[in-house]
Amino acid sequence: MNDKQILQAMSGLMAGMFVAILAGTVVANALPRIIADLGASQSSYTWVVTAELLAMTATVPLWGKLSDLYNQKMLLQLSLSLFVVGSLVAGFSHDVGLLIFSRVVQGIGAGGLTALAQVVMAAIIPPRRLGKYAGIFGAVFAVGTVAGPLIGGVLVDTSWLGWRWCFFIGVPFALLGIILLQRTLKLPTVRREVTIDYLGAFLIVAGVCALLIWTSLAGNSFDWASWQTAALTLTGTALLVAAVFVEARAKDPVIPLSIFRNRTVTLTTVASLFVGVAMFAGTVFLSQYFQIALGKSPTVAGLMSLPMIGGLLVSSTVAGQLISRTGKWKVYLVAGGITMTAGLALLSTIGADTHFGLLSLYMAILGIGVGMLMQNLVLAAQNDVPAQDLGTATSVLSFFRSLGGTVGVSVLGAILANRVASEMSKGLGNAGIAPEGGGGHAVPDMTQLPEALRPIVENAYGVATGDLFLISAPFAVVALIVVLFIKEKPLKTTSGMERRLAEAEAEAGAESGAGVELAKDGSGDEGTGGAPVADKEPAGR
Repeated sequence: MNDKQILQAMSGLMAGMFVAILAGTVVANALPRIIADLGASQSSYTWVVTAELLAMTATVPLWGKLSDLYNQKMLLQLSLSLFVVGSLVAGFSHDVGLLIFSRVVQGIGAGGLTALAQVVMAAIIPPRRLGKYAGIFGAVFAVGTVAGPLIGGVLVDTSWLGWRWCFFIGVPFALLGIILLQRTLKLPTVRREVTIDYLGAFLIVAGVCALLIWTSLAGNSFDWASWQTAALTLTGTALLVAAVFVEARAKDPVIPLSIFRNRTVTLTTVASLFVGVAMFAGTVFLSQYFQIALGKSPTVAGLMSLPMIGGLLVSSTVAGQLISRTGKWKVYLVAGGITMTAGLALLSTIGADTHFGLLSLYMAILGIGVGMLMQNLVLAAQNDVPAQDLGTATSVLSFFRSLGGTVGVSVLGAILANRVASEMSKGLGNAGIAPEGGGGHAVPDMTQLPEALRPIVENAYGVATGDLFLISAPFAVVALIVVLFIKEKPLKTTSGMERRLAEAEAEAGAESGAGVELAKDGSGDEGTGGAPVADKEPAGR
């Protein structure tokens, strides 16, 4: 495919990715209004967020496996269709139970889009040329991340639209993606006679969900040290151990354990896990810091994150172009790991009085590091696996990155709450003000606070947010150390589609060759499976 054909094919992919990102970010500023209108509780607030994230993270490996077995264009269109259904149900919901169910459907669709977009890119673009198109992927990621909260805030504040349009607004993009994929994406189906390991799939999803529910709700709905923690962790661990045993014996496992014998896949997976922790810490908690420690509005807070998103966009684009030009990629992984660690270390020094110019520089450095790491870890893994395992390898990396982000945000959120409570108590004591009940765990409404309390609250959140980045920095160091052990291999110059067809032809040739040998020594007459070559089918390849 030439550049024009690739860009046309990617148009539908990028529309789908924008929808997936928008689904997770557009409701951020709208949730308080949604929960109030539906008369729901604080626990429901948590579940509206958690349901979509759980469904997306848990189903990514399943979509990756399906992409190795069935037509990838059809699966992408199915993902977008699920997203449309979930969005419409969410928009018309009149009780919180139906809204949570619709978020699960949205999450399943978003999981498919997250896994399949990168799989299809690898199928149509050779690794040597893939780098320069990663910038487009990064641009869509950046626009969706920034635009989501801003769009959500505008829709909620517009009386004739309202929060329901936070869900409806993604529907046209999803429908456009379905149409564009049908018209521009041409992928052959390489049929394989396989069965899906349904038991393994169930155990993986159930085990991951149990652990994600624990990390999402612990510290909010129940204590970290509680019977609920024990029940969820033991159940999740037992289910995942059972999944490993089932997958090891399955003929066609959802996640082939043999894929981790590949050193590059194993190392990039571990690095993705720690990058997820560092990346999500930066994007999630900075917004709260802007609004509480710096006293900005939600809309202004969304705009203040532009330096980090800009750094991510520029670095992923430039690094991608240079990788395509030179074929060298490890240097950008190492540089990304160093830069991300430096960005987190610098952000650990922020407080309520940090100048925005300095803060912008620190955020840009973090964004540059994440931009060089995130996509190129996937590129390194895709370049080093057989084409028939591209879907599995890509989805495994996406899954562990999401898993790291989910667990990291939950644990860091609990640390933030405790650190804020500690700083609040100290500040109130120094000011001679008696603390009220709640210990600082409730998120304050800055517009309702007395003037005497504002500097105490701002300082508490400034100090606590800086501490979170200090805690995140060692995770970035671990990711950097792991990256150093990845062996650089030349980037392949054929697309995943071409490689897969070549592998299928080689497999068919090997089967035919075995038939010739059996016919020569006469063993084919003894009922051992040998057959004359002329009688063999070409295996439908």
